Amino acid sequence: MFLFTKVLKREYEGFEGVQRAKTSNFIPTVLSREEIDAVIRKLKHPFSLIVKMQFGCGLRLAESVNIRLNCLDFENGILTIHDGKGKKDRTVPLPKCLEFELKQQIERAKNLHREDVAAEFAGVFMPSAVSGTYKQAAKDLPWQWLFSASTLTYLPEENEYKRYHTHEKHVSNAIRTAAREIEMMKRVTAHTFRHSFASHLLQNNFDIRTIQQLMRHGSIKTTMRYLHTVPVASIKEPMSPLDL
Repeated sequence: MFLFTKVLKREYEGFEGVQRAKTSNFIPTVLSREEIDAVIRKLKHPFSLIVKMQFGCGLRLAESVNIRLNCLDFENGILTIHDGKGKKDRTVPLPKCLEFELKQQIERAKNLHREDVAAEFAGVFMPSAVSGTYKQAAKDLPWQWLFSASTLTYLPEENEYKRYHTHEKHVSNAIRTAAREIEMMKRVTAHTFRHSFASHLLQNNFDIRTIQQLMRHGSIKTTMRYLHTVPVASIKEPMSPLDL
């Protein structure tokens, strides 16, 4: 329709049987802090820390497992997410309460890296743009995964072993199992913790534009759907006239 009316300057004819796309009125599932803590308590390492990062930083599942050591900046208290949805980069505040756990995880990554170097591995899987420019980057410590896969991946075409990050499916399965064990009545997925991140910030009166930037939403309309998920202290809560 846009092509016909705005570009070709013609009547939109011949498509009468085609149904127009409808705007989604989807309201995301959001967990309370008590529900989030209950799920995390049921998770084992490293899944518990991954979920804490999803809720604490508003990460998508792919973003949470793709964290490399050079993405963490403790001095400035920020986490940099590279190649997020739409190939967009962004930075988010690093939760101060996770600093100790994250540094412990970094030590685990360092120890694993030493073992891999001793075994003469071919490095970690790298973005094509980086691997083409910096040949040795795959073996350098800053490019190692924060959450590495437990085993090396063999590439027969190259006859070498490389390290991949924790698989997304393993994280999803762990979350599903934890939610089942605590008899959660809500449908919980990895993305639920990203929704909860935005809703909890909104509930604590953070500006919606700030939340949009942290979530890296292309449109403010996407962020505004969280207005339907939790009561906001700065807005008078709707009530039935029978209760007034």
